[in-house]
Amino acid sequence: MNEVKNANMPSMSVNKVIDNLSSMYISVINNGVAFKSLPSVMLWGAPGVGKSQAIRQIAKQIENSTGKKTVVTDVRLLLFNPIDLRGIPTANADKTLAIWLKPQIFQMNESKNVVNILFLDEISAAPQSVQAAAYQITLDRVVGEHKLPENCIVIAAGNRVTDKSVAFKMPKALANRLLHIQVEGSFSSWKAWAVEKGVNEKVLGFLSFKQDYLMAFDGSSDDLAFATPRSWEMVSNVLNNVSSDVEKVYPLIAGLVGSGVAIEFRTWAKVYKDLPSIADIFAGKACKVPTSTDCLYALVSSMTVYAREHKTELVKIGNSINYSMRMPPDFSTILLKDYTYIEKGYKEKLLKVPAFSEWLRKKGSLLNGSI
Repeated sequence: MNEVKNANMPSMSVNKVIDNLSSMYISVINNGVAFKSLPSVMLWGAPGVGKSQAIRQIAKQIENSTGKKTVVTDVRLLLFNPIDLRGIPTANADKTLAIWLKPQIFQMNESKNVVNILFLDEISAAPQSVQAAAYQITLDRVVGEHKLPENCIVIAAGNRVTDKSVAFKMPKALANRLLHIQVEGSFSSWKAWAVEKGVNEKVLGFLSFKQDYLMAFDGSSDDLAFATPRSWEMVSNVLNNVSSDVEKVYPLIAGLVGSGVAIEFRTWAKVYKDLPSIADIFAGKACKVPTSTDCLYALVSSMTVYAREHKTELVKIGNSINYSMRMPPDFSTILLKDYTYIEKGYKEKLLKVPAFSEWLRKKGSLLNGSI
């Protein structure tokens, strides 16, 4: 099997991919330029690194910035047959010619108030007959006799051969007509997304404590369960929607991130029983500050999740900031930085809180301009 080479392309975190591509598409929309004037984009990256999540965030940014409804059509090419893209042949009205019925994925709203994103995932692993049709879409915006509407963006994604995934060599003539980006895992990028999206506090705390476990994928291993941003999001969903008791749902967690990581997560999660009452902290009551590093990470994540749930109650937010003044400076800084991830523009709301202004005056230099 031929290899896909990834050395000669830019590497970006998920957030940078979102920011760069969103900015490109928004500029084109605002300038009235056709999407077909841009090259289709090819995202490369390990399984679970966040490529699909990036597409959804790009759609959200386009919608927020342009006011146009943005619709994502997610096509998992590994599951497709050529006929799924080309359509089913049938006879024309007078039974003299064959015509191809339009596939469902081409049934897009062509309104000027809509932006369509066609996301062709797992393109490098699809059967070569499917790849041929998919490449025609990325290059010419057509497949057979079917054309994409003018308001459609095309983005493809695939795994690298180093990820021990199926990957076929892309023809140079094709590769030269695509915009290639390698998506890399980044804890800071993931955490900003995770705080805003309400990822469970135990997942936030553990990965803040052991950042290397965010992406524990090893292409040389035969393990089927391993830690990635995608699998940690699923762990969060289990804890948020099934049970917050790690011991109770441990088998489910192990099935998502692997037994080794799950054991460490279960052991670490026991620190939560030693934390002060988060509600009391936000109520302004006198509470003891933990001293151990693992407890402090757990405390920061719990306070961040509570602050997100009470983000409009600025008196409570102020009480928590006053409490943070007694925490070690590095953890106090992590907490305030995490607060700015609660929602877009939340820093401006924090500036209305006297305790935050006081914190900036005394400890703002620790941020190094990061918020």
